[in-house]
Amino acid sequence: MMKHLQKLGKAMMLPVAALPICGILMGLGYALAPAAMGAAGATEGFAYVLGVFLIKAGAALIDNMAILFAIGVGVGLAKDNDGTAGLAGMVSYLMMTTLLAPGTIKEIAPFMLNDINSVAYSKVAGNAFIGILAGIIGGICYNKFKATKLPDALAFFSGKRSVAIVTALVSIVSSAILLFVWPIIFNGLYKLGQAIISLDAVGAGIYAFLNRLLIPTGLHHALNNVFWFDAIGLGDLNAYWAGLVQGDTMKNGTEITWSVGTYMAGFFPCMMFGIPGAALAIIQTAKKNNRKIAAGIVGAAAICAFICGVTEPFEFAFMFLAFPLYVVYALLYGIFTTITVALGFRAGFCFSAGATDLLFSASLPAAANTWLIIPLGIAAFVVFYLVFRFAITKWDLKTPGREDDQEGEMKIELANDDYTAMAEVILEGLGGKENIVSIDHCITRLRLEVKDRLLVDEKKIKSSGASGVIRPGKTAVQVIIGPKVQFVYEEFKKIAE
Repeated sequence: MMKHLQKLGKAMMLPVAALPICGILMGLGYALAPAAMGAAGATEGFAYVLGVFLIKAGAALIDNMAILFAIGVGVGLAKDNDGTAGLAGMVSYLMMTTLLAPGTIKEIAPFMLNDINSVAYSKVAGNAFIGILAGIIGGICYNKFKATKLPDALAFFSGKRSVAIVTALVSIVSSAILLFVWPIIFNGLYKLGQAIISLDAVGAGIYAFLNRLLIPTGLHHALNNVFWFDAIGLGDLNAYWAGLVQGDTMKNGTEITWSVGTYMAGFFPCMMFGIPGAALAIIQTAKKNNRKIAAGIVGAAAICAFICGVTEPFEFAFMFLAFPLYVVYALLYGIFTTITVALGFRAGFCFSAGATDLLFSASLPAAANTWLIIPLGIAAFVVFYLVFRFAITKWDLKTPGREDDQEGEMKIELANDDYTAMAEVILEGLGGKENIVSIDHCITRLRLEVKDRLLVDEKKIKSSGASGVIRPGKTAVQVIIGPKVQFVYEEFKKIAE
């Protein structure tokens, strides 16, 4: 299971790499045009126009993250990284989101619709979990059916053309299952949210823990509808930005019986300072020559989290590679939220719990003790750093830069950029293209399967400039190249086919 999760985690690096810059753009845009995100501020002028432009540029990918996952995970899971798998992932995503849309359910299964189920089905479109599931379906269908041979009358649909067809059929079955399963899970979480409201600070901590824990599935929306929006008469986010405080009455006549901001405040120290601390731990525990790679992945993500509270680039970078650590991460949110609320810190957000929202929310009536963000932030940075560093080293978790397919000596600089020549020497050392069964690559290695392991000449392979050869199985061969492996892989694939 862990092997498959790590493979999924690596596949997700392709779409995740596109997210950090979008988070930064949205944060900068929000700072220039807060009114565009629902906060107070000017709605005209150059700053506003530029801010809206940056927000839309970032949102183009952030808001369509599920589509990125559907395509990127499909390609990443394909044994030869073929784009057909990405197309299959997109086919699956479109199929499931269409079949599970409230409008479709109303036509085919109206008995399934009620107020909360309608909310559940509305959260399918754009859901990261659905995107990842679609990518997995597309990738698996590609690997299994890419070489399908059909009778002559149907020969046009043989091979890769059959992948999308099979994917669509599998997606129909998956949609039929989700039609019944999705609202059951969503309803359960909704009722759980109702049950923990009376627990005050502890309840806020439980909510924060579950909110983060459910991010991979997208089911955190069920809890968000209870705590942030007016689904059951709570609506912490709505009340905060309406300028209301405890004791006031909402527009729908509901009296505010809770301390407004309770269910948002605890996210600020975690997102603004905890994530940078955790990112530093991931970078420092990465294998020495892979730290720049790790920094590129989680460093930019930490900046996103601090500025505007966009956490997905950080979370999806390790949640499938090291899920036990992700559970610890969610638990830290719960603990810090409980402490934050108990100390009386109150703040709110329109977008997410970053520095930009803190700045604009601090002047509203429900804000309280916002100065505590400094000591709470310092504590969050230190605790997240120490806990992440301890857990990663103690449990040998495969966070970015520590994966099994990386070694400290991997990062080499090629003597020249003649990747074709290098690929030719490697192919010769592997016994020629007749001896090659499959070709793949990871961050720093060529990963191959050969017919006859006795034909592999390690000395010849190393003469190409490769830093090493590893044989993890009887017919498996891994050639250590370094960060430029993709270029060698592309040339190798050309001459080996």
